[in-house]
Amino acid sequence: MTETELIAACRQGSSRAQKQLYEQFSGLMLSVCLRYLRRREDAEEALIVGFTKVFRALDQYRHEGSFEGWIRRIVVNEALGMLRRKEPLHLAIDDLTYDVPTTAATAESQLSADDMLALLAELPAGYRTVFNLYALEGYTHPEIGELLGISEGTSKSQLSKARGMLQRRLAVANAQARPSTSSPKELYATGRY
Repeated sequence: MTETELIAACRQGSSRAQKQLYEQFSGLMLSVCLRYLRRREDAEEALIVGFTKVFRALDQYRHEGSFEGWIRRIVVNEALGMLRRKEPLHLAIDDLTYDVPTTAATAESQLSADDMLALLAELPAGYRTVFNLYALEGYTHPEIGELLGISEGTSKSQLSKARGMLQRRLAVANAQARPSTSSPKELYATGRY
């Protein structure tokens, strides 16, 4: 069944088509929800409520742009709504000291994509949300400001702070993942033995 046929069948109330649509997009949309919400239960709830809204609003889809993108926008909005209820989006103070140098992420990073997502999940809610919306979803700062009820400048500031915190955490994680090239004598002298 093509996407257009699937949408038409869902609009007609076919439970089989609704199940197919849900199964086709739920895995991807759950991963989107997990980027915004720390607890899996919250992400699953946002996913279910989001899909309920998708099915109710299918008549509003005009086949302009990607259907996946349309679903994603609804699910992201639902995840943001739940995030507002669960976690404050206020500015947070960095929990790492500034003596760890920031480094640009490189292709040689020792971390997997899952490790990177775990680092992202550890960010304070405001940083994580703005980073996700800007870097992963492609929203602009004015759009983020409108979605979150913050100024464009606050959005830019949150993104900058999120990037800095991620760079510091990435540097620490890479240092921990990198095998030591120091001799036992050097490790003992520095207290790392």
